[in-house]
Order: sequence, then structure tokens, then C-alpha cells
Amino acid sequence: MDTMTVILSVVLATLYRMRIGPLAGARALWRGTLIQHRSMDILAFLLCFFVVSLIIISRRLNLYSPRKLSNIFQEQCLSVEACLTSGLLLTGALYLIHAEDISRTIVLVTVGLVTLLLSVRRLIGRILLYHGFERGVGTRNVLIVGTGPEAVALRYYLESIRHLGYRFRGFIDAPGSSTRAVAPLSDVIGTLDTLFQHVRTRFVDEIFFTTHCERSVVKDVLEKARACNVDLRIVPDMYDGLGLNSTIEYIGHLPTIPLHRNQVPEIGLALKRTLDVVFSALALILLSPLFAAIAIAIKLDSSGPVFYASKRVGRKGRVFPCIKFRTMVKEAEQLRASLTNLNERDGILFKITDDPRVTRLGRFLRKHSLDELPQFLNVLRGDMSIVGPRPLPARDVQNSKLAYLRVLAVTPGITGLWQVQGRSDPSSDSYISLNVIYIENWSIWLDLQIILRTIGAVLVGTGE
Repeated sequence: MDTMTVILSVVLATLYRMRIGPLAGARALWRGTLIQHRSMDILAFLLCFFVVSLIIISRRLNLYSPRKLSNIFQEQCLSVEACLTSGLLLTGALYLIHAEDISRTIVLVTVGLVTLLLSVRRLIGRILLYHGFERGVGTRNVLIVGTGPEAVALRYYLESIRHLGYRFRGFIDAPGSSTRAVAPLSDVIGTLDTLFQHVRTRFVDEIFFTTHCERSVVKDVLEKARACNVDLRIVPDMYDGLGLNSTIEYIGHLPTIPLHRNQVPEIGLALKRTLDVVFSALALILLSPLFAAIAIAIKLDSSGPVFYASKRVGRKGRVFPCIKFRTMVKEAEQLRASLTNLNERDGILFKITDDPRVTRLGRFLRKHSLDELPQFLNVLRGDMSIVGPRPLPARDVQNSKLAYLRVLAVTPGITGLWQVQGRSDPSSDSYISLNVIYIENWSIWLDLQIILRTIGAVLVGTGE
């Protein structure tokens, strides 16, 4: 995005200085006549030099580190510093190659535009990030090991600073912390022996150590954190020597020593989200006539609303309204309790082959998976993805086994590996195992394969 911003700024600055239109400017650039006596190689070199300088300086200033590690003002100051430093390096390069014929106006306007656009882009991105934090999107759940004053102070510190995006999930009692315990008993959820059980049930992303423990105990927790892909931090001046090779990282103004950091495939996830937004937006636009036809058919077929929104559990246990075309009678929820003995599946899944609550039109919509088309709205909102584990009803997750919660580690999807491969074995164990395989082997290519297989299944009419 920084590279695209620089290129856009160069184009706008050049068009402004040369007083030419975009098409004429593109032809002159292609023919090498935009700046007389300067080859395209030199211009390309200067552009690449500025881009690389900006990226390297931005990385050195930690502008590509997680946004929660800084605030708005700090990020804006660092952005301006990176742009101006890169601009100084560019002017130095122009001086060294004696490029007097290259307009200094273009250079100054380019640096000014890059500074402005990058600052505005990062400001908008941070505002959207904070808005997501308020909705529970993008937040990080934390457990604090210790019940002493340090642990309580850390808890209120994390909760008091908005841009950190942390959500406190409980204290863990540890050996040596009980003598100075000041944390409320209601917030102490377990001990070190049950730490990673709570890590899974509460969808924890980071663990903070605030109390002194034996070195062997911390090393054991560190190994388990690596296996569970959970970040682990300790407060400095503890566990002598364990964090010797680790740099101090500031969470706001609080110094911590990260012992382990899970590697997140940021580029892949960004591409996945981009595909989700583009694909769902196009689908909603192109399928709008079909939406209207289905809505009319539902109203003619049976009484009740066109859409049905059920409470589903998404990533990290966040409940959201999952939108579908109504395929059952409007009293379906009240009738479910009387049909429990007819359930053909075990565990958390509920399925009846000839469900009497399903309407005549509803059977057709389900067969071709047309009832799930409105979920593209959930994808645009960020509640769901195109591909991922199917979201489970909130009422079914409450009493589910611990192993079932593994699928809530990722964003749920409209379709998934279980939908295209698990129909021959519709059990809950099959649902869990196939979704875990998807989570552990995820790639963009796997998503594309599942989408293609889903299209085939919809055309054939093998939906449920």
C-alpha cells in the first residue's frame, strides 16, 4: 500500500507540474519524452530508490508492527518522519547524479503528497481498527498469571487504554502469588494446572506473567504456549536470564519481554479478506434479481418474514446474527423442542431428513443452498468469510465438548471443507476433524478449490 501511495503521488505531481492529461502523460512516459534527456531507467531507479527507502525507514520506525503497540499521535509523527527522511535521501540522490533537469517541484509535491496520503490512510485505518475493537473484532483475549498488586494493576492498565485492543479474561493463581493476593476471587478462574484449558475455552491470544515462578515452571508454560500458538509475555526483571535474548517491547508505556510470538500469515489473511469483500459484493449485485424472486416466492409460499436471523457463534466465541432466507414455518423455534428425539446426528449438530417445519419452497432452497445467499451480507460485515467452518447456533455451542471449540479459532464461512467432503459422514466428529484439517492446512489455493467444489454441489443440488 505504501508503494501504491508513492506511485499515485508521483503521477499526480507530474500531471500537476506538466499541465498535461493522464493519457498524454502516459504516452510521454512510455516514449521516454516526459522528461527530456532522461532515460526511463534513471526515472525508474529514482522511483524504486524512494519506495525502498520509505519501506526500510518505516520498518525501522516500527510502522509495520501491530498497531496496538502505538497510538494515533505516535503513528502520525513516525509517518511524517519516514516520508521526510525518504524525501531527503531522494534529493541527495538527485544531487549525486546531477539531475538538474528533473523538476524540484515534482519532487517536493511528491514528498508532500506521500506524507499527506500515508498519514490520512493510516488515520482512517486506525479509526476503523478502533471501531472494530468496540464491536469485539480484532481484539486480543488475555489471561494474567498472578493475583498480586502487579496483576491487578496490569489488568486495569490494559482495559483503560483503548488503542491496545485487549480483553481481560481472568487471573490464574500461581505458586507464590497467594500470599499477596488482592485480585477479586470471582476473577480468579484457575491455576497453572488448568491454564491451557482456560486458554482454549476463552479463546486466549496472550498470557502475561506478573508473579515470580520457578524457571522450570515458566519454561513448561512456554513450551505449551508454542504448541498452542499463544503469545507469552513476562514483566521485566523477573525470571533471571530467561528473556536474555529478547528485546523489551512496549505495550503502551508498559515494558514487556515477549518470549514467544505466533507467526500470523498477514499477507494471506489480507488477501483472503480482499477476496471475501470483492466476491461477496459482486455476488450481491449480480444476484439481486434472484434475491427479489426468492423473496416474492417466500411471501407467496407461507406467512412470515422473508429473512431469518439466527444467533451464531463466530471467531473467538463472538455471537452474531446469521442471515438466511426463511425456509421453515415461523413457529420453527418453538417446535424444535418437541422434535429433539428425531435428531439424526450426534453432538452439536441437529438434523432431521424430513423436518416437518421446512416449507415446500424451503426444501428447494435448501437443496440448492439458495437459502444461504444472504450470508454474503455477513461476509461484507466481517462476521463470516466465503470459506471456513460453518457457524454453529449459540444454543448448541454452550454445552459442546472442549474439542468442538477448536473450530471457533477462525472466522466461520458460507462453505467449507466439511460441506464439500463430509456429506457421506454427517457426524459431529466428522465436522470437527475436517474443519481442524482445514484450519491447520489453510491456504488461498485450498479456499479456491473449496469454492469450485461448492459451485458444483449447488448446481447438482446436493445441499442440505
